[in-house]
Amino acid sequence: MSGILVNAKQAEPQNQLKHPIHVTSEIGTLRTIVLKRPGKEVENLTPEYLQRLLFDDIPYLPIIQREHDYFAETLKNRGIEVLYLEKLVVETLSKPEIKKQFVDDILRESKANVNGAANVLRDYLLSFPTPEMVDKVMSGVLKREIEPSKKTHLYELMDDHYPFYLDPMPNLYFTRDPAASIGNGLSINRMREPARRRESLFMQYIIKHHPRFAGHDLDIWLDRDYGFPIEGGDELVLSEEVIAIGVSARTSARAIEKLALNLFKKQDSIKKVVAVEIPKRRAFMHLDTVFTMVDYDKFTIHPAIQGPKDFMNIYILEKGPDEEHVNISHRTNLKETLQEVLGLDEIVLIPCGGGDEIAASREQWNDGSNTLAIAPGVAVTYDRNYVSNELLRSHGIEVIEVLSSELSRGRGGPRCMSMPIVREDLKK
Repeated sequence: MSGILVNAKQAEPQNQLKHPIHVTSEIGTLRTIVLKRPGKEVENLTPEYLQRLLFDDIPYLPIIQREHDYFAETLKNRGIEVLYLEKLVVETLSKPEIKKQFVDDILRESKANVNGAANVLRDYLLSFPTPEMVDKVMSGVLKREIEPSKKTHLYELMDDHYPFYLDPMPNLYFTRDPAASIGNGLSINRMREPARRRESLFMQYIIKHHPRFAGHDLDIWLDRDYGFPIEGGDELVLSEEVIAIGVSARTSARAIEKLALNLFKKQDSIKKVVAVEIPKRRAFMHLDTVFTMVDYDKFTIHPAIQGPKDFMNIYILEKGPDEEHVNISHRTNLKETLQEVLGLDEIVLIPCGGGDEIAASREQWNDGSNTLAIAPGVAVTYDRNYVSNELLRSHGIEVIEVLSSELSRGRGGPRCMSMPIVREDLKK
């Protein structure tokens, strides 16, 4: 443990940057990251409602927590500051008026008025100290928790056989998706699926009210009220000048274009947004489930996203003639496009599972392509993806494996489970 403490202390001075959010690449040395430890919300999954809550299986809570703790300690051992979403939310709601407004917003977005329980739920949630209240909001509120004497209307007393007043949020440990750090700002995202839509409300409150972030000049490139969905798993910061965004099952082309317009309007560093279309399938949920960056010129990829002769639909968005338009050009080859936008003579695409028909499919399902780069050429991966991990090592990548038997049941890997907010700039 002493080594952990020393590393953490050594990291502190480097974290004192001008901006509490600063990410200009996928691979710059990682300094600060936001995680969410799986909690009671995972145990509130039942087979009947897995599809509604976007899970394929029910993780075993004690083991998934142990594995997540291992993941967090692995990052801390590398001198990375780990912030926990649940703690940030508690600290954000320190003032009673903010806490009350937050509860009102959660209830409104949870459509609690549909069954007439909003007032009862509001009183119930506000009766708890803030840490317990935040845990209740995240883990869900069962109908049986409310005393029958509090239910004064017939529609409150009638049983529609659905057990929750507030649905649990089991996807919260995938902190990558509700918001994404880009430069000195972030997108606060409108999530595609109703089961996840409330999640970005936490980050909206944190950015506005938490003392670590409030008062800083943080750019919001896209807010959660925009009418089209985008999720952080599709947003990759390839360099200081280039963003790649997946056009996927969870992210729309409209949102990508709007984000590009806002970026070009509000800052000068980012010159290109590369929209990469991927198959709209559960196994290929986001761009980062099939493609991640692990070094200056090396990327993981699931071969199945490339069509015959490596054909793909790729669009480069650049600043247009005015603030309402972008210039768009079409490309069809991912490798050539990456070489072009990054100014590299050669890049290496490392295939998940070695490209083997069986291994690639199996390891892709367990997020073999979903790596978290913590420095150039250093990537955190799931231990179960041994074929992909050995291939990464053969390409000179330092691979740090973390436990994954239960974490992987949520269909997300190390990148999905983490939201970097501070990285060192790459040396030019």
